[in-house]
Amino acid sequence: MNSVQEDSAVKPRPAFWYDLPYGYLQVDVYPSRERLEELARQILALPEGLRDRADQVFRMYALMMWELQKHRVVGCALGLHPDGESGASMSVLVVSILDTQGVDPKAALTVLMESGAGDTTDTGIVPLELPCGTGFVTGTVEETDVPQREPARGEAPAKASVWRGMVAIPDTRSSSVTVLQLVTPSLHLIDEYRNVLIGVAKTVTFNDPQSSQREPGAVAEAVRNDFG
Repeated sequence: MNSVQEDSAVKPRPAFWYDLPYGYLQVDVYPSRERLEELARQILALPEGLRDRADQVFRMYALMMWELQKHRVVGCALGLHPDGESGASMSVLVVSILDTQGVDPKAALTVLMESGAGDTTDTGIVPLELPCGTGFVTGTVEETDVPQREPARGEAPAKASVWRGMVAIPDTRSSSVTVLQLVTPSLHLIDEYRNVLIGVAKTVTFNDPQSSQREPGAVAEAVRNDFG
């Protein structure tokens, strides 16, 4: 089980725990100085032909982690699953913390839901009962830039459609909201990815799982079974 610990001087508070579903690889959002220095040494030891490319990837990784940290991201995982068409489907799962600055987070999200944010499963924010309390789930299809080299002069960046699902879980202990987001370009698998996102949300707990017995429930197993 992945955790966000209160005793870390780097990671945002508060502490909570969640399980990663099958097929997801955790990305280290808060690499230690020692880890970064070791990566730099490994890059310097590469043959000259590979060194520049590896250095570009390393710099992009460091910049990406810095951006994630600025947005209070505490967990990031990359998913790879069969797409049902003899190919592979990719997705990104991000866990972050939103500070509501002293406002009751559950009340803030309830007001948002009641103020015209929507109340349908297709376009709006709807309540979701979870073991850790009431959360709110939404999902939309959005246009985004396709990662690529710099486009030619006068050429607009390429665009692609992605599905972005989100579950917001109020943490009344700290006036914050735990936010889980899942993004994928595989629009034909939206239902499966929505189930994965909700399955992860059902594993979120604000109580240390090592301090009490956890029943071997079907939530984690259901998440693992979404892609066979």
